[in-house]
Amino acid sequence: MFIVNSYPLAVLFCFITMLCWGSWGNTQKLAGKTWRYELFYWDYVIGILLFSVLLGFTLGSFGAQGRSFLDDLRQLAPRNWLNAFLGGVVFNAANILLSASIALAGLAVAFPLGIGIALVLGVFVNYFGEPKGDPVILFTGVALVVLAVIFNGIAAGKMHRGAGTHVRKGILLAGAAGILMSFFYRFVAAAMDLNDFVSPAPGMATPYTAFFIFSVGIFLSNFLFNTLAMKHPFDGPPVAYRDYFRGTLRTHLTGVLGGVIWGLGTALSYIAAGKAGAAISYALGQGAPMIAALWGLLVWKEFRGATRNVSVLLVLMFLLFIAGLGAIVWSGSASETEGKPERSVTVILETGPGNDLGKTSFRLSSYPYTGREKAEVSGYNFR
Repeated sequence: MFIVNSYPLAVLFCFITMLCWGSWGNTQKLAGKTWRYELFYWDYVIGILLFSVLLGFTLGSFGAQGRSFLDDLRQLAPRNWLNAFLGGVVFNAANILLSASIALAGLAVAFPLGIGIALVLGVFVNYFGEPKGDPVILFTGVALVVLAVIFNGIAAGKMHRGAGTHVRKGILLAGAAGILMSFFYRFVAAAMDLNDFVSPAPGMATPYTAFFIFSVGIFLSNFLFNTLAMKHPFDGPPVAYRDYFRGTLRTHLTGVLGGVIWGLGTALSYIAAGKAGAAISYALGQGAPMIAALWGLLVWKEFRGATRNVSVLLVLMFLLFIAGLGAIVWSGSASETEGKPERSVTVILETGPGNDLGKTSFRLSSYPYTGREKAEVSGYNFR
């Protein structure tokens, strides 16, 4: 099983998570030219499930460290099965609302509002469940993100003032999605032993197993949530399952690709959580709104014709979001430099019975999360 053993690598994985989470929405935009988002969403969910199986039998099983994917599935406690599964159910409910918001209001509005709210609430939920990182710096970063979300909301309001009800509905759906999405990660984190991925406690999951069960929760709950969305859509006429089978292979593969992109980001976030901490891992991944907003602004031209005031608000949003994410990364780095209590060890060197060569006292200083220990010789007494 592949395991992250350094904080910098964990942060790198979290940034890849951010790129993936902020980019999968492009596949929905591509498919949406001829395809309803409710139908796209089935392929998206299938892509996530297939990727979780592939990952479990590759990175989750190769190597000498930790339990293999199948061994971990067999020993997993029912409570942790349920936690990971519920995480998938909660996420799916939130993500369907987010997908509806993308269809109605666009990437540059749906992601910063929805995921920004999820970031703020989710950091609180995950930090108090498994605290890692300097709290002052961490929550300063969160405050900056809150300001970024506010500025984005103001910019969206100014840009779409007088627009139809579908845009306003998209903004409301983004807010609801953000509130729901803030809770899913904690369920999945509770199923994993975040302190030791190499030898997880009995009954606890490795990140690969947790991700697979999470994906099963998404897939099975989709029969409820997406069926309701198809029969009672937020916009447009209802769609039926027979419409799904009328899609072209290219359209279906576009949705599956979206699920794979999102799944890669999510898996890396779980793999990094043991070293970075659940709050920091979650928060860095939730920098996705800035990536999605860039796609929406630069590629899909969703703010074409914006006034100078709207442009200034968008620039401020980006700057605040980047500053907030930087503070969140810094909070994890700062916590690594805090020393643990020192330990003293006395070593007695002998050549045989009655021949005491002397004593040497060593003081060991430990540094959290790094695995490093510094030894200092405090004295010699050789005879």
